[in-house]
Amino acid sequence: MVGGIVIGCLYLPNGNPAPGPKFDYKMRWFQRLADHAQQLLSYNLPVILIGDYNVMPTELDVYKPERWVEDALFRPEVRQAFKDLVNQGWTDAIRTLYPDQKIYTFYDYFRNAYGRDAGLRIDHFLLSPEVKPLLKSAAVDRHVRGWEKTSDHCPVWIEIDAEKE
Repeated sequence: MVGGIVIGCLYLPNGNPAPGPKFDYKMRWFQRLADHAQQLLSYNLPVILIGDYNVMPTELDVYKPERWVEDALFRPEVRQAFKDLVNQGWTDAIRTLYPDQKIYTFYDYFRNAYGRDAGLRIDHFLLSPEVKPLLKSAAVDRHVRGWEKTSDHCPVWIEIDAEKE
């Protein structure tokens, strides 16, 4: 707990190749996450679930979506699992503040993906109803991905209004 907010950090499995055992494991993991998230909501506490969900929820969240149709990060079952999770009462911080913008949090190292802005949005901040009204701003520090020997993920951050707490 940080400042009265429960923060959960996660790394949901990739699931490739799909279909297959790794994909089945991903879907079971996702279901366990959804069950736990529902339980967290029942406590009526401020909660943020942060991390690499390995999900591109919509076509807006991926460069050239037609190339990802069979990938475990974009398969309909995975996208539906994310949608079901959000529909429990969670708020996707980035998408809430930027509903129509292409925003990416991940760029592969191959084929100059970063330079071409050919990315994916797979890192998400989900906010419980108690945190949603505190959301002040959110962003992706895309430029960090351009640094030498950096991660393939860009830093993603949110700011909450401490005065409303």
